Amino acid sequence: MCKHGKEMKVLVACEESQVVTKAFRKLGIEAFSCDIQECSGGHPEWHIKGCAVEEAYSGKYELMIAHPPCTFMSKAGARWMYPVAGIVSRDRYFKAIEAKDLFLKFLDAPIKYIAVENPVPLKIVGLPIHSQVIQPYEYGHEFSKKTLLWLKGLPKLASTEIISEYKPYLPSNTGGKKRGQKYQFKSISQKESSKTFIGIAEAMAGQWGKYVK
Repeated sequence: MCKHGKEMKVLVACEESQVVTKAFRKLGIEAFSCDIQECSGGHPEWHIKGCAVEEAYSGKYELMIAHPPCTFMSKAGARWMYPVAGIVSRDRYFKAIEAKDLFLKFLDAPIKYIAVENPVPLKIVGLPIHSQVIQPYEYGHEFSKKTLLWLKGLPKLASTEIISEYKPYLPSNTGGKKRGQKYQFKSISQKESSKTFIGIAEAMAGQWGKYVK
């Protein structure tokens, strides 16, 4: 049961990996991943293939964790937003605004408890101020990958295991060089790089699942 007497039901929007979904299921919480792609997490019975926005507005869920596409909004893509110094790519900008609209639909969904996750956005996109910054090395992983959370009705996520020595997870994340950290040279696909780290997923399930209950 959640705080207002209903059976707790969780939507993990824009997730095909099912990493977060499985973390909640492991705790006995009814969670469903939703994406336009088939799931790769091995549990199609917990997956809704379809429009995650429609599912978010269905009235079925007490908690939603959303991972909307970030490709066109992310600061990591600045070189494509500004192919010539000081000049904005109109095509890229309009795609970023479309992505922002999707992001806001999740943030404004009629669900009491919401967490929306994305990397650092470009200032030109104008996303709302985030609630929290988290890193994989705060949740038992030896990597840095700055992630922002926008929270509605939920407390900030508490770190669970801080790793003092870590390296950038993505090749473009070179900030660790200044701190004497090693690089992560492994080639990572976009799908792989977008997966939630297990330690973070378990913290979400354990802390937010308990809070809502």
